[in-house]
Amino acid sequence: MLAEIDEAALGAAAEALAAARSVVTLTGAGVSAESGVPTFRDAMTGLWARFDAQRLATPEAFERDPAVVSRWYDERRIRCAGCVPNAGHLALASIERAITDRGGSFTLLTQNVDGLHRRAGSGRVVELHGSLFAWRCTVTGRERDDLPMPLPVYPMPSDAGGLYRPGVVWFGEVLPGEAVRLAAQAVGCCDLFLSIGTSSVVYPAAGFIEAAAGLGARVIEINPDPTPLSSLATWRFATPSGRMLPRLVERAYPRG
Repeated sequence: MLAEIDEAALGAAAEALAAARSVVTLTGAGVSAESGVPTFRDAMTGLWARFDAQRLATPEAFERDPAVVSRWYDERRIRCAGCVPNAGHLALASIERAITDRGGSFTLLTQNVDGLHRRAGSGRVVELHGSLFAWRCTVTGRERDDLPMPLPVYPMPSDAGGLYRPGVVWFGEVLPGEAVRLAAQAVGCCDLFLSIGTSSVVYPAAGFIEAAAGLGARVIEINPDPTPLSSLATWRFATPSGRMLPRLVERAYPRG
């Protein structure tokens, strides 16, 4: 059963959002799950039932069997392409427009690799863990987002004589330096931080919540289940983002 939304807390959080000048949002798998995107740790079925997702998502796995890893990621790409942004994605795009229209700043940090935030209309998106729609040449490091879907062969050779690997961050790899820089810059000056649909256990992404709170930003957490960082939240809503975010937008930016 869905938790009832605390109207007083909703009103206070909406007031904070309406007054905020610099907002940073961090989203996790819970946001995309409402669009039908399986979370990374969901049980694998069909052809992939005998595989461990965490063992496929490593540089060593790609080196050992690039065909299997490429095919798995390509199937994930195809599945995500068939999903559509949900009400939570659309609400975040509305928040960005409202804040930037009045001269404020908004940065959306996402751990998701499905591209749904951009498809929903969000502009300033920092993809901390990369994207399923970008494939990187193992020789040059250059990425392409126009490879055919599905790939014609697994693994897909690159023009430089290497292979195209998924443009995502695998276990054992560090986050892209530019993504970390942009995230740290935004967190350093935000006055409101939204933590949405993330378990707050994956670092360094979860560290941005701690950093924002430590610098005095107020925190709104939207997640059906409590997280290890729930105690940092000024307002916590145990509600799916697709239900909560539209309500927050309606209260923060009422239509005249």
